[in-house]
Amino acid sequence: MIELHPEFLTKNGQKQFAVLPYEEFLKIKELLEDLEDLRDLRDAKKEEEDSFSVSLADVKKMLLS
Repeated sequence: MIELHPEFLTKNGQKQFAVLPYEEFLKIKELLEDLEDLRDLRDAKKEEEDSFSVSLADVKKMLLS
């Protein structure tokens, strides 16, 4: 887990914005991109779950025959 060190900007005594050190921002951005990639992969796998497929071993057999 990432340890965050936010600074809060307030308006009328209410927190309005959180400011992070740039390195922490980059780590969060990378994690979000990884999560998006994982979601896309899961969606693609679900979309293709009923599709016809051939194992790599079977493809090798077909090519060598």
